[in-house]
Amino acid sequence: MTGTIHRTVLRLEALVARRFSLKRTPRVIEPFIGYASEDVLFVQGRVHSKLRDSETRFGQSRIANLRQMLGMFLTSEVPGAEVHCAGQTVRADEEGYFRVDIPRDGAQGWLLFDASLPGIEGQFACPVFAPPPGDPPMVISDIDDTIMKTGAYSLLKNLWTSLTGNPLTRQVFPDGAVLLDRLNREQECPVFYVSSSPWNLFRFLEAVFDRNAVVPGPMFLRDLGLDEAKFVTDGHGDHKGRAIDTILGANPSRDAILIGDTGQEDAKVYLDASERHGDRIRAVILRTPGASIERDSLRNIEALRQRGVLTLCGRSFAGFHETLTAYLSADDPPPDQGA
Repeated sequence: MTGTIHRTVLRLEALVARRFSLKRTPRVIEPFIGYASEDVLFVQGRVHSKLRDSETRFGQSRIANLRQMLGMFLTSEVPGAEVHCAGQTVRADEEGYFRVDIPRDGAQGWLLFDASLPGIEGQFACPVFAPPPGDPPMVISDIDDTIMKTGAYSLLKNLWTSLTGNPLTRQVFPDGAVLLDRLNREQECPVFYVSSSPWNLFRFLEAVFDRNAVVPGPMFLRDLGLDEAKFVTDGHGDHKGRAIDTILGANPSRDAILIGDTGQEDAKVYLDASERHGDRIRAVILRTPGASIERDSLRNIEALRQRGVLTLCGRSFAGFHETLTAYLSADDPPPDQGA
């Protein structure tokens, strides 16, 4: 069944590509926020023949929002495009994604690398975040219904909110933005994001974060590729689990605080991460966006606590910073965590 659907979608993609002339000479790079390991800087992005207009205006209609949102998925990626960066040449994959691996050589902080395309004037600035040396734990946070109000726990609400909003109307949870800001400024915790949202929404999410002063950081979004290895079978938990493994592997000297919500599978994903990485998962913070917590999530939360992981849950993150920092600084067993 999956194979039939896959072949059908491939035919549809080919028809759309011919209709809208998506396979064109490379013209523009969409830079993502790259990350770093101890030895390597990873410059990331995607090559398009063009980037659709994503500028929004106050009072813009929901029809206009819908049109712009759908436009984000009618991508004009350029497979196999050559990308020049830092003296290297790489080729984009079949969906236009590329990565350039650059020796770190002690570089740290926010860095910019110029990337270019053959025959195209100008360069494209690609940011990379390389946390400075240190041992404060890093924060790995979900986005939907954790930092940004979405309604992902309800399919219909999620679709309506996602398709009819824009960066000027989408809202974040103030307590989530404050928690990340305090952990980043006061405890010097670098921040990373993992989400099942597709890379098509990167610029949208970046605009929402910028407008609402959410701490920036590398995003590990989902490739909704149409090859057999990704189509349908690559689920929410699979992607997030691999992203967490990648971030922990790139930062072996740091432990992690995982932040998410109970509306999807975050409690299970974070429990699995704790089982794989042991004491490196120092704490888990979960928002409860729905009316109640599902039974499976409750079991996974209890399992995390049984493993000795500080696990805090609530409709708001208010007060969690104080509990979390007291626990991390005292290095004592987790306090009574309640329900």
